[in-house]
Amino acid sequence: MQIQPDSQELRRRERIPTRMFSSSVDASKAVAQEIADLIREKATIGKNAVLGLATGSTPTRVYDELVRMHKEEGLSFRNVITFNLDEYFPIEPDALQSYVRFMNEHLFDHVDIKRENVHIPDGRLAPSQVAAFCEHYEKEIVRAGGIDIQILGIGRTGHIGFNEPGSGADSRTRMITLDRMTRIDAASDFFAEDNVPRRAITMGVGTIMAARRIILMAWGEGKARIIQKTVENDVSDSVPATFLQRHFNTLFVLDEAASAELTRVKTPWLITTCDWTEQRVRSAVVWLCQQVKKPILKLSDEDYNEHGMGDLLTARGTAYDINIHVFNQLQRTITGWPGGKPNADDANRPERAKPFPKRVVLFSPHPDDDVISMGGTFIRLADQGHEVHVAYQTSGNIAVFDDDAIRFADFVVEMNKHLGFNTKESEKFYKKVLDFLHKKKPGQIDSQEVQEIKALIRQGEAKAGCRASGVPDSNAHFLNMPFYQTGTIKKNPLSEEDIKIVMDLLNKIKPHQIYAAGDLSDPHGTHRVCLAAIMEAVKRIKASNVKWINDCWVWLYRGAWQEWGVDQIEMAVPLSPQEVMRKRKAIFKHQSQKDAAMFPGSDKREFWQRAEDRNRATAEIYDGLGLAEYEAMEGFVRWHF
Repeated sequence: MQIQPDSQELRRRERIPTRMFSSSVDASKAVAQEIADLIREKATIGKNAVLGLATGSTPTRVYDELVRMHKEEGLSFRNVITFNLDEYFPIEPDALQSYVRFMNEHLFDHVDIKRENVHIPDGRLAPSQVAAFCEHYEKEIVRAGGIDIQILGIGRTGHIGFNEPGSGADSRTRMITLDRMTRIDAASDFFAEDNVPRRAITMGVGTIMAARRIILMAWGEGKARIIQKTVENDVSDSVPATFLQRHFNTLFVLDEAASAELTRVKTPWLITTCDWTEQRVRSAVVWLCQQVKKPILKLSDEDYNEHGMGDLLTARGTAYDINIHVFNQLQRTITGWPGGKPNADDANRPERAKPFPKRVVLFSPHPDDDVISMGGTFIRLADQGHEVHVAYQTSGNIAVFDDDAIRFADFVVEMNKHLGFNTKESEKFYKKVLDFLHKKKPGQIDSQEVQEIKALIRQGEAKAGCRASGVPDSNAHFLNMPFYQTGTIKKNPLSEEDIKIVMDLLNKIKPHQIYAAGDLSDPHGTHRVCLAAIMEAVKRIKASNVKWINDCWVWLYRGAWQEWGVDQIEMAVPLSPQEVMRKRKAIFKHQSQKDAAMFPGSDKREFWQRAEDRNRATAEIYDGLGLAEYEAMEGFVRWHF
């Protein structure tokens, strides 16, 4: 589905043409089709198509689709010349993180492009050679006839290419120093922030602006705020992407998550006539409360009229009527019985009273997402007598420090000595691990032995977290889904084997409730892939007409990276101060992620601090809306299948 602007006011507010798709898959196919059309059009008149290409997770599906078109539809790249936006400096072309390697793996090795037509900044140059190279790069673009279509992603700082905040509108290809936020975002690719190069070679803003057509793509909630700033705010060198407002032929292509902060999505009543659905009414009322700093039941007709919501009064009646309706809706989301309250009227409760107790499967993408994101609800379910199973979908082994692997390997050797066991094999194993890690280069993939140690570390922590939450070891299931087992940040596509593993577990347990991670800030990250596997498995089970699936509900949690908005929450589980502390202690069991996690993101707080702050913030919003005051709250949204 494609959603287009439909009003003059909307086009005035959005200073860059913006097209929103229901999914990044559909959006990527549309972009690939435009590129393919250009290539074919140029070929018919005997000319080259000149493409400016980006790297990172955003364009990968575009390249996948182009490869498919080449193999299945005969799309030829013989008349294509490419110029890549940027490259880290220094870096070898065969390094895991090199953009040369990225482009070869995702596109060039799979199509018939002439290698002499491929241009990528050289990360092997001596610093004294960079300026001359950059000048030559610019001349090559001109010699090729200029770029026909420039593909862009966008960083959280608003950078395009590696043009960080402060880059000038006329800047050209050059060496730059990377912003710390950019380096933090790249840390996962390099297995630690310290391994990320501090410099890069990038096309300049002026180079990008010289392209005849620019397409910027953005996927996921994590890009929503910077997209809103870029599209709706004034041009500023503090957000380099805003320079694109001055380009005559730029298009932003977004999925729904990346467009979430745009006015047309977040507060459409400010710019156009709305279809006042129940969800939109709730969103509007919560927004209004936050604007005027009043609880729901104190909102007046004047508040509605003065904040662009007069149409809602016309459609739904007086402020009093609307207030009562929304207040009751939100109040009914709150429950201390996430598995349903036995022997209670469940007509206005988020969960069913029967059956009780329920069989529950909590899917955790990594071995700590369960307790971080919904630890309080996890504890409640166990305490209230439900049969709770936790399915850890991946090992999470890439997020363990090398020092921890050495420490645990050494522990095994010393324990064997202490118990009087034959230590020759364990000592040999320890020496092998130690030798590898001492010689390991930054960003190098761990050996199989090291990967196994790190996986066992996280497995042990997960079991400890379960025990702290009241769940026995026997109910902890380690799925080790194949897509994750690459040893690198880049994962394999979701496979039939992955889906089968999930289906087999569900058919074995036959749950009445499924909890799954809906925290999708990284659209190509592990959480998204894990959720896709669950959704596909559930759909296939439903299609098979087994009876148990008809009595199963799926709840989506967040919390590791973000939280559901109060207007979105369908089940809110309040936590007491004691439950908050129990949740904290369960998170503490994940010692490899404590104090200094390998991939903390840009948030300096530890995961337990982030979780508590988000849970308290949710409770405070409910309180501010005039509902009951709680210490903290975890929120859930139901997925209907």
